[in-house]
Amino acid sequence: MAKRLVIDPITRIEGHLRIETEIENGKVVNAYSIGTTFRGIEVILKGRTALDAWLFAQRICGVCTTVHAMACVRSVEDATNTKIPLLAQLIRNLILMSHTFQDNIVHFYHLTSLDWVDITKAAKADPKKAAKLAANLYDWPTHSVDRFKEVKELLNKIIESGKLGIFVGYWGHPAYDALPPEIHLILVSHYLEAFDYQRFATQANAVIGGKNPHIQSLVPGGVSLAINKDNPSTFNMERAQMYYSFVRKTCDFIKNVFFRDAIILSKYYKDWFNKGKGIKALLATPDLPTNVDMTNFDLPGGYLPDSDDLSNVEVFKDWKDPNLRNNIKEDIYHAWYKGAWAKHPWEETTEPEYTGINYDGKYSWIKGPLFKDKPAQVGPVAQVLIGYATGHELIKKYTIEATNEVGIPVGKLNSTIGRNLARAIRVRVLSDLLEKHFNMLIEAMNQETEYCVPVKFSGEQKGVGFHEAPRGMLSHWTVIQGPDGILKNYQAVVPSTWNARPRTAQGEPGSYEAALMDNIFVIDPEKPVEILRTVHSFDPCMACAVHLYDEDRKKRIFVQAKTLSR
Repeated sequence: MAKRLVIDPITRIEGHLRIETEIENGKVVNAYSIGTTFRGIEVILKGRTALDAWLFAQRICGVCTTVHAMACVRSVEDATNTKIPLLAQLIRNLILMSHTFQDNIVHFYHLTSLDWVDITKAAKADPKKAAKLAANLYDWPTHSVDRFKEVKELLNKIIESGKLGIFVGYWGHPAYDALPPEIHLILVSHYLEAFDYQRFATQANAVIGGKNPHIQSLVPGGVSLAINKDNPSTFNMERAQMYYSFVRKTCDFIKNVFFRDAIILSKYYKDWFNKGKGIKALLATPDLPTNVDMTNFDLPGGYLPDSDDLSNVEVFKDWKDPNLRNNIKEDIYHAWYKGAWAKHPWEETTEPEYTGINYDGKYSWIKGPLFKDKPAQVGPVAQVLIGYATGHELIKKYTIEATNEVGIPVGKLNSTIGRNLARAIRVRVLSDLLEKHFNMLIEAMNQETEYCVPVKFSGEQKGVGFHEAPRGMLSHWTVIQGPDGILKNYQAVVPSTWNARPRTAQGEPGSYEAALMDNIFVIDPEKPVEILRTVHSFDPCMACAVHLYDEDRKKRIFVQAKTLSR
Protein backbone atom coordinates (compact mmCIF):
# COMPACT_ATOMS: atom_id res chain seq x y z
CA MET A 1 0.00 0.00 0.00
CA ALA A 2 1.34 3.45 -0.89
CA LYS A 3 2.46 5.71 1.92
CA ARG A 4 1.75 9.43 1.73
CA LEU A 5 4.64 11.86 2.20
CA VAL A 6 3.87 15.57 2.55
CA ILE A 7 6.49 18.32 2.43
CA ASP A 8 4.97 21.65 3.41
CA PRO A 9 6.50 24.13 3.00
CA ILE A 10 9.19 23.35 0.45
CA THR A 11 12.03 25.56 1.63
CA ARG A 12 14.92 27.24 -0.18
CA ILE A 13 12.51 28.56 -2.80
CA GLU A 14 10.69 31.86 -3.28
CA GLY A 15 7.11 31.61 -2.03
CA HIS A 16 4.91 28.82 -0.69
CA LEU A 17 4.72 25.34 -2.19
CA ARG A 18 3.31 22.08 -0.83
CA ILE A 19 4.32 18.77 -2.41
CA GLU A 20 2.35 15.61 -1.65
CA THR A 21 3.62 12.24 -2.84
CA GLU A 22 2.63 8.61 -2.64
CA ILE A 23 5.49 6.14 -2.21
CA GLU A 24 5.56 2.38 -2.84
CA ASN A 25 8.73 0.43 -2.01
CA GLY A 26 10.65 3.69 -1.92
CA LYS A 27 9.49 4.85 -5.39
CA VAL A 28 7.38 7.95 -5.90
CA VAL A 29 4.30 6.65 -7.72
CA ASN A 30 2.12 9.73 -7.46
CA ALA A 31 2.74 13.41 -6.82
CA TYR A 32 0.74 16.61 -6.45
CA SER A 33 2.06 20.17 -6.73
CA ILE A 34 0.03 22.59 -4.61
CA GLY A 35 0.42 26.36 -4.66
CA THR A 36 -0.94 27.52 -1.33
CA THR A 37 -1.61 31.26 -1.83
CA PHE A 38 -3.62 33.23 -4.38
CA ARG A 39 -1.99 35.63 -6.85
CA GLY A 40 -4.22 38.64 -7.44
CA ILE A 41 -2.02 41.04 -9.36
CA GLU A 42 -4.33 40.61 -12.35
CA VAL A 43 -7.20 41.90 -10.22
CA ILE A 44 -5.17 44.82 -8.89
CA LEU A 45 -4.18 45.96 -12.39
CA LYS A 46 -7.65 46.02 -13.95
CA GLY A 47 -8.87 49.60 -14.32
CA ARG A 48 -5.39 51.15 -14.03
CA THR A 49 -3.50 52.86 -16.82
CA ALA A 50 -1.23 50.64 -18.89
CA LEU A 51 1.56 53.22 -18.55
CA ASP A 52 1.88 52.47 -14.81
CA ALA A 53 1.23 48.72 -14.99
CA TRP A 54 4.90 47.68 -15.03
CA LEU A 55 5.48 49.25 -11.61
CA PHE A 56 2.77 47.04 -10.14
CA ALA A 57 3.57 43.95 -12.23
CA GLN A 58 7.15 43.72 -10.97
CA ARG A 59 5.75 43.47 -7.43
CA ILE A 60 4.51 39.99 -8.34
CA CYS A 61 7.80 38.81 -6.85
CA GLY A 62 10.74 40.11 -4.82
CA VAL A 63 13.20 37.94 -6.77
CA CYS A 64 11.93 38.10 -10.36
CA THR A 65 11.14 41.81 -10.26
CA THR A 66 12.99 42.88 -13.40
CA VAL A 67 11.52 40.19 -15.64
CA HIS A 68 7.90 41.08 -14.85
CA ALA A 69 8.57 44.76 -15.41
CA MET A 70 10.11 43.94 -18.79
CA ALA A 71 7.33 41.59 -19.91
CA CYS A 72 4.76 44.19 -18.90
CA VAL A 73 6.23 47.10 -20.91
CA ARG A 74 6.73 44.78 -23.86
CA SER A 75 3.04 43.81 -23.72
CA VAL A 76 1.96 47.47 -23.82
CA GLU A 77 4.33 48.19 -26.70
CA ASP A 78 3.06 45.15 -28.59
CA ALA A 79 -0.55 46.26 -28.13
CA THR A 80 0.21 49.76 -29.41
CA ASN A 81 2.65 48.74 -32.18
CA THR A 82 5.38 50.84 -30.59
CA LYS A 83 8.95 50.38 -31.82
CA ILE A 84 11.42 51.36 -29.13
CA PRO A 85 14.78 52.98 -29.96
CA LEU A 86 17.90 50.85 -30.29
CA LEU A 87 19.54 52.48 -27.26
CA ALA A 88 16.58 51.46 -25.09
CA GLN A 89 16.62 47.93 -26.50
CA LEU A 90 20.29 47.46 -25.64
CA ILE A 91 19.92 48.95 -22.15
CA ARG A 92 17.06 46.54 -21.51
CA ASN A 93 19.12 43.59 -22.72
CA LEU A 94 21.96 44.44 -20.34
CA ILE A 95 19.49 44.77 -17.46
CA LEU A 96 18.05 41.34 -18.25
CA MET A 97 21.46 39.67 -18.50
CA SER A 98 22.88 41.04 -15.25
CA HIS A 99 19.61 40.12 -13.51
CA THR A 100 19.91 36.57 -14.85
CA PHE A 101 23.50 36.30 -13.59
CA GLN A 102 22.44 37.23 -10.07
CA ASP A 103 19.34 35.04 -10.13
CA ASN A 104 21.08 31.92 -11.45
CA ILE A 105 24.04 32.22 -9.06
CA VAL A 106 21.66 32.44 -6.11
CA HIS A 107 19.71 29.41 -7.33
CA PHE A 108 22.68 27.16 -7.99
CA TYR A 109 24.60 27.93 -4.82
CA HIS A 110 22.20 29.19 -2.19
CA LEU A 111 18.98 27.38 -3.08
CA THR A 112 19.92 24.01 -4.55
CA SER A 113 23.62 23.20 -3.92
CA LEU A 114 22.93 21.98 -0.39
CA ASP A 115 20.81 19.20 -1.92
CA TRP A 116 24.09 17.83 -3.31
CA VAL A 117 26.80 19.16 -0.95
CA ASP A 118 27.11 18.06 2.71
CA ILE A 119 28.72 20.62 5.05
CA THR A 120 29.56 17.95 7.62
CA LYS A 121 31.61 16.06 5.04
CA ALA A 122 33.26 19.33 3.95
CA ALA A 123 34.23 19.92 7.59
CA LYS A 124 36.24 16.68 7.56
CA ALA A 125 38.13 17.36 4.32
CA ASP A 126 41.89 17.85 4.00
CA PRO A 127 42.58 21.48 2.91
CA LYS A 128 45.88 20.50 1.27
CA LYS A 129 44.20 17.81 -0.82
CA ALA A 130 41.38 20.22 -1.66
CA ALA A 131 43.85 22.87 -2.87
CA LYS A 132 45.71 20.36 -5.02
CA LEU A 133 42.48 19.01 -6.49
CA ALA A 134 41.11 22.50 -7.16
CA ALA A 135 44.31 23.48 -8.98
CA ASN A 136 43.67 20.68 -11.47
CA LEU A 137 39.98 21.49 -11.94
CA TYR A 138 39.75 25.29 -11.96
CA ASP A 139 41.55 28.47 -12.91
CA TRP A 140 40.64 30.59 -9.88
CA PRO A 141 42.81 32.62 -7.49
CA THR A 142 41.19 31.74 -4.14
CA HIS A 143 42.06 28.04 -4.19
CA SER A 144 44.76 28.11 -1.53
CA VAL A 145 45.38 25.85 1.43
CA ASP A 146 44.77 28.82 3.74
CA ARG A 147 41.41 29.54 2.13
CA PHE A 148 40.20 25.96 2.53
CA LYS A 149 41.49 25.86 6.14
CA GLU A 150 39.51 29.00 6.88
CA VAL A 151 36.31 27.55 5.40
CA LYS A 152 36.79 24.25 7.24
CA GLU A 153 37.31 26.05 10.56
CA LEU A 154 34.20 28.15 9.96
CA LEU A 155 32.10 25.06 9.24
CA ASN A 156 33.34 23.26 12.35
CA LYS A 157 32.48 26.27 14.52
CA ILE A 158 28.97 26.39 13.05
CA ILE A 159 28.44 22.65 13.48
CA GLU A 160 29.77 22.67 17.06
CA SER A 161 27.51 25.58 17.98
CA GLY A 162 24.43 23.63 16.92
CA LYS A 163 23.07 26.83 15.34
CA LEU A 164 23.26 25.90 11.68
CA GLY A 165 21.04 28.70 10.34
CA ILE A 166 21.12 28.58 6.54
CA PHE A 167 23.08 25.32 6.74
CA VAL A 168 20.30 23.24 8.33
CA GLY A 169 19.97 20.05 6.30
CA TYR A 170 19.86 16.27 6.08
CA TRP A 171 23.55 15.86 6.87
CA GLY A 172 24.97 12.37 6.88
CA HIS A 173 22.35 11.16 4.39
CA PRO A 174 23.82 8.47 2.09
CA ALA A 175 22.60 10.43 -0.96
CA TYR A 176 25.64 12.71 -0.45
CA ASP A 177 28.23 9.92 -0.50
CA ALA A 178 29.03 10.32 -4.21
CA LEU A 179 31.27 13.34 -3.56
CA PRO A 180 34.74 13.10 -1.95
CA PRO A 181 35.11 15.30 1.17
CA GLU A 182 37.49 17.65 -0.67
CA ILE A 183 34.92 18.36 -3.42
CA HIS A 184 32.38 19.10 -0.68
CA LEU A 185 34.84 21.60 0.79
CA ILE A 186 35.62 23.25 -2.55
CA LEU A 187 31.93 23.68 -3.34
CA VAL A 188 31.12 25.09 0.12
CA SER A 189 33.94 27.60 -0.40
CA HIS A 190 32.35 28.61 -3.71
CA TYR A 191 28.95 28.80 -1.98
CA LEU A 192 30.38 31.49 0.31
CA GLU A 193 32.14 33.36 -2.51
CA ALA A 194 28.95 33.37 -4.55
CA PHE A 195 27.38 35.87 -2.15
CA ASP A 196 29.85 38.50 -3.38
CA TYR A 197 29.53 37.71 -7.07
CA GLN A 198 25.73 37.80 -7.10
CA ARG A 199 26.05 41.14 -5.29
CA PHE A 200 28.26 42.54 -8.07
CA ALA A 201 25.54 41.69 -10.59
CA THR A 202 22.96 43.40 -8.38
CA GLN A 203 25.15 46.52 -8.17
CA ALA A 204 25.46 46.52 -11.96
CA ASN A 205 21.69 46.37 -12.28
CA ALA A 206 21.31 49.25 -9.84
CA VAL A 207 23.66 51.39 -11.96
CA ILE A 208 21.63 50.83 -15.10
CA GLY A 209 18.19 50.17 -13.58
CA GLY A 210 18.05 52.94 -10.97
CA LYS A 211 17.73 50.50 -8.06
CA ASN A 212 17.54 46.77 -7.40
CA PRO A 213 15.23 45.02 -6.73
CA HIS A 214 12.33 46.74 -8.48
CA ILE A 215 14.16 48.70 -11.15
CA GLN A 216 12.96 52.22 -11.98
CA SER A 217 14.42 52.93 -15.42
CA LEU A 218 11.73 51.39 -17.64
CA VAL A 219 8.76 53.00 -19.31
CA PRO A 220 6.52 51.86 -22.18
CA GLY A 221 8.25 53.21 -25.25
CA GLY A 222 11.83 52.74 -24.07
CA VAL A 223 13.70 53.66 -20.91
CA SER A 224 13.43 56.61 -18.54
CA LEU A 225 17.20 56.52 -18.10
CA ALA A 226 18.44 59.69 -19.80
CA ILE A 227 21.34 58.71 -22.08
CA ASN A 228 24.01 61.13 -23.29
CA LYS A 229 27.58 59.97 -23.62
CA ASP A 230 29.05 63.40 -22.75
CA ASN A 231 26.65 64.74 -20.11
CA PRO A 232 27.78 64.16 -16.48
CA SER A 233 24.15 64.24 -15.27
CA THR A 234 22.97 61.37 -17.48
CA PHE A 235 23.87 57.77 -18.21
CA ASN A 236 27.17 58.49 -19.93
CA MET A 237 30.31 56.59 -20.85
CA GLU A 238 31.57 56.72 -17.27
CA ARG A 239 28.35 55.19 -15.93
CA ALA A 240 28.43 52.56 -18.67
CA GLN A 241 31.94 51.56 -17.62
CA MET A 242 30.81 51.44 -13.97
CA TYR A 243 28.09 48.96 -14.98
CA TYR A 244 30.64 46.89 -16.88
CA SER A 245 33.17 46.89 -14.03
CA PHE A 246 30.64 45.29 -11.70
CA VAL A 247 29.19 42.76 -14.12
CA ARG A 248 32.62 41.78 -15.47
CA LYS A 249 33.52 40.37 -12.03
CA THR A 250 30.37 38.26 -12.04
CA CYS A 251 31.07 36.99 -15.57
CA ASP A 252 34.57 35.90 -14.51
CA PHE A 253 33.03 33.89 -11.66
CA ILE A 254 30.49 32.34 -14.03
CA LYS A 255 33.13 31.29 -16.57
CA ASN A 256 35.75 29.99 -14.14
CA VAL A 257 33.70 28.71 -11.20
CA PHE A 258 29.94 28.38 -11.74
CA PHE A 259 30.15 26.62 -15.10
CA ARG A 260 32.92 24.34 -13.81
CA ASP A 261 31.06 23.53 -10.59
CA ALA A 262 27.95 22.45 -12.52
CA ILE A 263 30.04 20.13 -14.71
CA ILE A 264 31.96 18.64 -11.78
CA LEU A 265 28.83 18.10 -9.69
CA SER A 266 27.18 16.42 -12.69
CA LYS A 267 30.10 14.01 -13.14
CA TYR A 268 29.86 12.76 -9.57
CA TYR A 269 26.06 12.51 -9.62
CA LYS A 270 25.84 11.12 -13.14
CA ASP A 271 23.07 8.65 -12.23
CA TRP A 272 20.73 11.62 -11.71
CA PHE A 273 20.65 12.19 -15.46
CA ASN A 274 18.36 9.14 -15.51
CA LYS A 275 15.91 10.64 -13.02
CA GLY A 276 13.29 13.34 -13.04
CA LYS A 277 12.72 13.88 -16.76
CA GLY A 278 8.97 14.14 -16.55
CA ILE A 279 7.35 16.12 -19.37
CA LYS A 280 9.20 15.78 -22.68
CA ALA A 281 7.55 18.73 -24.46
CA LEU A 282 9.75 21.84 -24.16
CA LEU A 283 8.89 25.49 -24.83
CA ALA A 284 11.05 28.64 -25.05
CA THR A 285 10.68 32.13 -26.48
CA PRO A 286 13.30 34.09 -28.45
CA ASP A 287 14.90 36.97 -26.56
CA LEU A 288 17.62 39.64 -26.55
CA PRO A 289 16.44 41.51 -29.68
CA THR A 290 19.24 43.33 -31.48
CA ASN A 291 17.29 45.59 -33.84
CA VAL A 292 14.47 48.10 -33.65
CA ASP A 293 12.06 45.92 -35.63
CA MET A 294 12.67 43.06 -33.17
CA THR A 295 13.21 40.51 -35.92
CA ASN A 296 16.74 39.49 -34.88
CA PHE A 297 17.35 37.75 -31.56
CA ASP A 298 20.47 36.47 -29.83
CA LEU A 299 18.57 33.78 -27.91
CA PRO A 300 16.45 31.21 -29.79
CA GLY A 301 12.88 30.17 -29.17
CA GLY A 302 10.72 27.28 -30.26
CA TYR A 303 8.66 24.26 -29.34
CA LEU A 304 10.12 20.77 -29.05
CA PRO A 305 7.31 18.20 -28.71
CA ASP A 306 9.70 15.45 -27.54
CA SER A 307 13.07 16.12 -25.90
CA ASP A 308 14.19 12.67 -27.04
CA ASP A 309 13.92 13.79 -30.68
CA LEU A 310 15.84 17.00 -31.35
CA SER A 311 15.10 16.85 -35.09
CA ASN A 312 11.46 17.84 -34.69
CA VAL A 313 11.74 21.40 -33.38
CA GLU A 314 9.30 24.17 -34.33
CA VAL A 315 11.16 27.50 -34.44
CA PHE A 316 9.57 30.80 -33.37
CA LYS A 317 10.99 33.49 -35.65
CA ASP A 318 9.93 36.36 -33.38
CA TRP A 319 7.28 37.43 -30.86
CA LYS A 320 4.71 37.99 -33.61
CA ASP A 321 4.87 34.33 -34.67
CA PRO A 322 1.25 33.08 -34.63
CA ASN A 323 2.43 29.60 -33.63
CA LEU A 324 3.65 31.14 -30.38
CA ARG A 325 0.94 33.72 -29.73
CA ASN A 326 -2.13 31.71 -30.66
CA ASN A 327 -1.42 28.35 -29.04
CA ILE A 328 -1.10 29.35 -25.39
CA LYS A 329 -3.99 28.76 -23.03
CA GLU A 330 -4.52 28.38 -19.30
CA ASP A 331 -6.95 25.97 -17.68
CA ILE A 332 -8.48 25.97 -14.20
CA TYR A 333 -9.90 22.45 -14.02
CA HIS A 334 -7.83 21.69 -10.91
CA ALA A 335 -7.24 25.26 -9.70
CA TRP A 336 -9.27 27.24 -7.17
CA TYR A 337 -11.04 29.61 -9.55
CA LYS A 338 -14.67 29.90 -10.57
CA GLY A 339 -15.58 27.70 -13.50
CA ALA A 340 -13.96 24.90 -15.45
CA TRP A 341 -12.36 26.10 -18.67
CA ALA A 342 -9.25 26.41 -20.81
CA LYS A 343 -8.93 29.86 -22.41
CA HIS A 344 -6.45 32.04 -24.26
CA PRO A 345 -4.96 34.58 -21.77
CA TRP A 346 -6.70 37.55 -23.44
CA GLU A 347 -10.03 35.83 -22.71
CA GLU A 348 -9.30 34.65 -19.17
CA THR A 349 -10.82 35.72 -15.88
CA THR A 350 -9.29 35.58 -12.40
CA GLU A 351 -12.09 34.85 -9.91
CA PRO A 352 -10.79 33.00 -6.84
CA GLU A 353 -12.92 30.28 -5.27
CA TYR A 354 -11.25 28.14 -2.60
CA THR A 355 -12.90 24.74 -2.14
CA GLY A 356 -10.26 22.75 -0.24
CA ILE A 357 -7.84 20.11 -1.47
CA ASN A 358 -9.61 17.56 -3.66
CA TYR A 359 -7.36 15.60 -6.04
CA ASP A 360 -10.31 14.58 -8.18
CA GLY A 361 -11.35 18.23 -8.27
CA LYS A 362 -9.41 21.39 -7.40
CA TYR A 363 -6.26 21.41 -5.29
CA SER A 364 -4.05 24.40 -6.11
CA TRP A 365 -4.05 28.18 -6.61
CA ILE A 366 -1.85 27.71 -9.69
CA LYS A 367 -3.55 27.91 -13.07
CA GLY A 368 -2.51 25.44 -15.75
CA PRO A 369 -0.77 26.76 -18.90
CA LEU A 370 -1.05 24.71 -22.09
CA PHE A 371 0.65 24.84 -25.47
CA LYS A 372 -1.35 23.25 -28.25
CA ASP A 373 -3.65 21.98 -25.49
CA LYS A 374 -0.83 20.03 -23.79
CA PRO A 375 1.39 20.75 -20.77
CA ALA A 376 4.97 21.80 -21.52
CA GLN A 377 8.16 22.22 -19.53
CA VAL A 378 9.88 25.59 -19.63
CA GLY A 379 13.28 26.68 -18.32
CA PRO A 380 16.96 26.45 -19.24
CA VAL A 381 16.62 22.85 -20.47
CA ALA A 382 14.05 24.03 -23.01
CA GLN A 383 16.14 26.89 -24.35
CA VAL A 384 19.40 24.91 -24.38
CA LEU A 385 17.95 21.90 -26.20
CA ILE A 386 15.97 24.07 -28.63
CA GLY A 387 19.08 26.19 -29.23
CA TYR A 388 21.18 23.07 -29.75
CA ALA A 389 18.61 21.63 -32.15
CA THR A 390 18.50 24.84 -34.19
CA GLY A 391 22.29 25.25 -34.35
CA HIS A 392 22.74 28.26 -32.07
CA GLU A 393 26.53 28.69 -32.11
CA LEU A 394 27.21 29.53 -28.45
CA ILE A 395 24.63 27.11 -27.06
CA LYS A 396 26.08 24.28 -29.15
CA LYS A 397 29.63 25.19 -28.11
CA TYR A 398 29.03 25.13 -24.36
CA THR A 399 26.53 22.27 -24.45
CA ILE A 400 29.06 20.07 -26.26
CA GLU A 401 31.82 21.14 -23.89
CA ALA A 402 29.74 20.32 -20.81
CA THR A 403 28.10 17.09 -21.96
CA ASN A 404 31.35 15.69 -23.39
CA GLU A 405 33.19 16.24 -20.12
CA VAL A 406 30.36 14.72 -18.09
CA GLY A 407 29.99 11.87 -20.60
CA ILE A 408 26.27 12.04 -21.38
CA PRO A 409 24.14 12.48 -24.54
CA VAL A 410 22.73 15.98 -24.99
CA GLY A 411 19.15 14.76 -24.54
CA LYS A 412 19.95 13.70 -20.95
CA LEU A 413 19.86 17.37 -19.95
CA ASN A 414 16.12 16.90 -19.46
CA SER A 415 16.56 15.39 -16.00
CA THR A 416 16.92 16.38 -12.37
CA ILE A 417 20.61 17.26 -12.41
CA GLY A 418 20.48 18.12 -16.10
CA ARG A 419 18.38 21.18 -15.29
CA ASN A 420 21.17 22.51 -13.09
CA LEU A 421 23.74 21.86 -15.81
CA ALA A 422 21.54 23.45 -18.48
CA ARG A 423 21.16 26.54 -16.30
CA ALA A 424 24.96 26.81 -16.08
CA ILE A 425 25.27 26.36 -19.87
CA ARG A 426 22.73 29.12 -20.51
CA VAL A 427 24.36 31.58 -18.12
CA ARG A 428 27.76 30.77 -19.67
CA VAL A 429 26.28 31.67 -23.06
CA LEU A 430 24.92 34.92 -21.63
CA SER A 431 28.31 35.84 -20.18
CA ASP A 432 29.66 35.84 -23.76
CA LEU A 433 26.64 37.67 -25.14
CA LEU A 434 27.03 40.39 -22.53
CA GLU A 435 30.34 41.39 -24.12
CA LYS A 436 28.63 41.70 -27.50
CA HIS A 437 25.68 43.72 -26.21
CA PHE A 438 27.81 46.03 -24.11
CA ASN A 439 29.97 46.82 -27.14
CA MET A 440 26.82 47.39 -29.18
CA LEU A 441 25.61 49.84 -26.53
CA ILE A 442 28.88 51.80 -26.58
CA GLU A 443 28.72 52.00 -30.36
CA ALA A 444 25.08 53.10 -30.26
CA MET A 445 25.84 55.78 -27.63
CA ASN A 446 28.32 57.27 -30.09
CA GLN A 447 25.70 57.42 -32.83
CA GLU A 448 22.19 57.52 -31.32
CA THR A 449 20.44 59.97 -28.98
CA GLU A 450 16.84 58.72 -28.81
CA TYR A 451 15.99 56.43 -25.89
CA CYS A 452 12.18 56.74 -25.57
CA VAL A 453 9.18 57.30 -27.86
CA PRO A 454 5.53 58.06 -27.01
CA VAL A 455 2.94 55.28 -26.72
CA LYS A 456 -0.45 55.98 -28.31
CA PHE A 457 -3.74 54.40 -27.18
CA SER A 458 -6.95 54.09 -29.19
CA GLY A 459 -9.96 51.77 -29.07
CA GLU A 460 -9.34 48.22 -27.82
CA GLN A 461 -5.76 47.02 -28.16
CA LYS A 462 -4.37 43.61 -27.25
CA GLY A 463 -0.74 42.81 -26.65
CA VAL A 464 1.66 40.28 -25.20
CA GLY A 465 5.14 40.73 -23.78
CA PHE A 466 7.45 37.71 -23.90
CA HIS A 467 10.72 37.16 -22.05
CA GLU A 468 12.89 34.07 -21.57
CA ALA A 469 13.38 34.56 -17.83
CA PRO A 470 15.88 32.64 -15.64
CA ARG A 471 13.19 30.06 -14.90
CA GLY A 472 11.80 29.90 -18.43
CA MET A 473 9.23 31.45 -20.72
CA LEU A 474 7.31 34.39 -19.24
CA SER A 475 4.44 36.21 -20.91
CA HIS A 476 2.21 39.12 -19.83
CA TRP A 477 -1.04 39.60 -21.72
CA THR A 478 -2.89 42.93 -21.83
CA VAL A 479 -6.22 44.13 -23.12
CA ILE A 480 -6.23 47.95 -23.19
CA GLN A 481 -9.38 50.03 -23.66
CA GLY A 482 -9.75 53.64 -24.80
CA PRO A 483 -7.54 56.69 -25.38
CA ASP A 484 -6.41 56.81 -21.73
CA GLY A 485 -4.93 53.30 -21.95
CA ILE A 486 -7.03 51.70 -19.22
CA LEU A 487 -6.45 47.98 -18.61
CA LYS A 488 -9.57 45.94 -19.33
CA ASN A 489 -7.83 42.61 -18.67
CA TYR A 490 -4.38 41.49 -17.56
CA GLN A 491 -2.89 38.01 -17.24
CA ALA A 492 0.63 36.85 -16.38
CA VAL A 493 1.61 33.35 -17.52
CA VAL A 494 4.86 32.70 -15.69
CA PRO A 495 7.53 29.96 -15.73
CA SER A 496 6.56 28.49 -12.36
CA THR A 497 2.94 28.38 -13.51
CA TRP A 498 4.00 26.27 -16.49
CA ASN A 499 6.08 23.89 -14.37
CA ALA A 500 4.17 23.83 -11.06
CA ARG A 501 0.74 23.52 -12.67
CA PRO A 502 -1.73 20.89 -11.42
CA ARG A 503 -3.11 18.14 -13.63
CA THR A 504 -4.99 18.81 -16.84
CA ALA A 505 -8.63 17.97 -17.39
CA GLN A 506 -7.43 14.66 -18.87
CA GLY A 507 -5.34 13.89 -15.77
CA GLU A 508 -1.91 14.67 -17.31
CA PRO A 509 0.50 15.82 -14.58
CA GLY A 510 2.38 19.11 -14.55
CA SER A 511 6.18 19.26 -14.80
CA TYR A 512 6.91 19.00 -11.07
CA GLU A 513 4.46 16.14 -10.69
CA ALA A 514 5.68 14.24 -13.76
CA ALA A 515 9.36 14.64 -12.82
CA LEU A 516 8.76 13.31 -9.30
CA MET A 517 7.07 10.24 -10.76
CA ASP A 518 10.00 9.55 -13.11
CA ASN A 519 12.43 7.18 -11.40
CA ILE A 520 12.63 9.06 -8.08
CA PHE A 521 13.27 6.81 -5.07
CA VAL A 522 13.25 8.03 -1.46
CA ILE A 523 15.73 6.26 0.83
CA ASP A 524 14.46 7.81 4.07
CA PRO A 525 10.96 9.38 4.17
CA GLU A 526 12.07 11.43 7.20
CA LYS A 527 14.79 13.00 5.05
CA PRO A 528 13.35 13.23 1.51
CA VAL A 529 16.36 14.91 -0.12
CA GLU A 530 15.61 13.12 -3.40
CA ILE A 531 12.27 14.95 -3.71
CA LEU A 532 13.91 18.27 -2.90
CA ARG A 533 16.61 17.72 -5.51
CA THR A 534 14.01 17.28 -8.22
CA VAL A 535 11.69 20.12 -7.19
CA HIS A 536 14.60 22.52 -6.61
CA SER A 537 16.01 21.69 -10.06
CA PHE A 538 13.15 23.74 -11.54
CA ASP A 539 14.06 26.73 -9.31
CA PRO A 540 10.48 27.27 -8.07
CA CYS A 541 9.29 30.84 -7.71
CA MET A 542 5.86 30.49 -6.21
CA ALA A 543 5.39 34.21 -5.60
CA CYS A 544 5.26 34.45 -9.40
CA ALA A 545 2.78 31.61 -9.74
CA VAL A 546 0.61 32.74 -6.80
CA HIS A 547 0.37 36.04 -4.90
CA LEU A 548 -1.65 36.90 -1.79
CA TYR A 549 -4.26 39.59 -2.32
CA ASP A 550 -7.11 40.89 -0.16
CA GLU A 551 -9.09 43.80 -1.55
CA ASP A 552 -10.29 44.75 1.97
CA ARG A 553 -6.71 44.67 3.36
CA LYS A 554 -7.82 42.63 6.36
CA LYS A 555 -5.93 39.83 8.06
CA ARG A 556 -7.69 36.64 6.95
CA ILE A 557 -5.54 33.85 8.33
CA PHE A 558 -2.65 33.19 10.67
CA VAL A 559 -0.32 30.34 9.73
CA GLN A 560 2.26 28.74 11.99
CA ALA A 561 4.29 26.49 9.71
CA LYS A 562 5.97 23.36 10.98
CA THR A 563 8.93 22.71 8.72
CA LEU A 564 8.84 19.16 7.43
CA SER A 565 11.53 19.77 4.86
CA ARG A 566 14.79 21.55 5.53
